[in-house]
Amino acid sequence: MNITFIGFGEAGGILAHDLQAQGNAVTVWDRKALAAETLPALQQKAQQGGVRLAASLADALQDAALVFSTVTASQALNVAQQAAALLQAGQHFLDLNSVAPHTKRAAAEVIYAAGASYIDVAVMAPVPPKRLATPLLIGGAQAERVQPLLDQLGLNSRLLGSEVGEASAIKMCRSVMIKGLEALTTECLSAARQYGVEQAVLDSLHASFPSMGWNDQLPHYLISRVAEHGQRRAEEMQEVVKTLQDVKVPAAMSAAIVTTQQGLVDALNARALRYQQLTPFVWQETLDKLYPPQ
Repeated sequence: MNITFIGFGEAGGILAHDLQAQGNAVTVWDRKALAAETLPALQQKAQQGGVRLAASLADALQDAALVFSTVTASQALNVAQQAAALLQAGQHFLDLNSVAPHTKRAAAEVIYAAGASYIDVAVMAPVPPKRLATPLLIGGAQAERVQPLLDQLGLNSRLLGSEVGEASAIKMCRSVMIKGLEALTTECLSAARQYGVEQAVLDSLHASFPSMGWNDQLPHYLISRVAEHGQRRAEEMQEVVKTLQDVKVPAAMSAAIVTTQQGLVDALNARALRYQQLTPFVWQETLDKLYPPQ
């Protein structure tokens, strides 16, 4: 099967690699190919993953049966609009981006106008470590037709129905909790570390919620997700804010999550620190670099 990925970051890179390993012809396109400073690393990643790096978006979309959009939330609608001008009837555009239902419906409208089909896909867990087995919720007018193709590829999809936006609504509402927990942990332990009471705080959290892992790897994991993906998560949470506002629900907590997720990224950038320099990730060491103990 000819498959294209628009966006070759973490999720797109993993899925593209695994699908080509099954014998599919996989092509990728990423806007980093347009910049001289990022093109070499992109070419190396494509070569290591066994996929073809297209010369242009038009080249990437030609003859692709399935087109997976795995870009950042801020670029999701723009990419759909660009792709719509190049897609043809019979091609399926699968939008895996974490954006508001209204954004998904706007993207679907332009894809439908081109004669192609649009599939609303919600990625319901981090792509690593489950990779192709990561749970996906799918919806859209052609979702029932596309699901057997996804099953054939070994993807773990569950059909919701024909309505675009339902899958993304589930993902967006869930993100309030998941990204919020990351942000709360970052804020909580940043302050606790400054006061020298972090172990007492963690002991208390473990006593209240003993099954979560506050006494083990959970704090490292939650803060590491912000350090590695805070920029992308902040963009996603901006879409969550839109999701809530579209149905007149106050979005104060979600707006604050944007600030906290972006804030850790900005603090790292201000000190010229990259996530790769922080691995293996230890939350205490990272926060000490950002906020030296008083």
